[in-house]
Amino acid sequence: MAERPARVERPLSPHLQIYRLTFTFLMSGFHRVTGIVLYVGFLLVVWWLLAAATGPNAYAWIQWFMSTWIGRLVLLGFSWGLIHHSLGGVRHLIWDTGRGFAPNEREWLARMTLIGSISLTLLAWIIGGFVMGGLR
Repeated sequence: MAERPARVERPLSPHLQIYRLTFTFLMSGFHRVTGIVLYVGFLLVVWWLLAAATGPNAYAWIQWFMSTWIGRLVLLGFSWGLIHHSLGGVRHLIWDTGRGFAPNEREWLARMTLIGSISLTLLAWIIGGFVMGGLR
């Protein structure tokens, strides 16, 4: 009777409990989440375009909805997601060149992605508010 080979004990996959939550890991997650947010946000853009093509009543309804605080919050989230995802793409483009992989560089790029996305979103909303006459 042939002997069975001894079972090889393989290492277990590292569990999430042994990982330290890093800022770059969080920004990677935000990049994925903002990608999903953009899918939903572009459905709103399509809804807006269809309403504009349908006629004045449909367009007036979506304009009313987007002027409510919920609509503005959705637009703010969509614009932040668009800017944040774009800056995350620039960060990945930098990595594609082989730069920015040192620990301090990765951390700096992740922080600048967040700071830049918040700053640019606020700047866009402030400028947009003045252009549209809402902040005068």
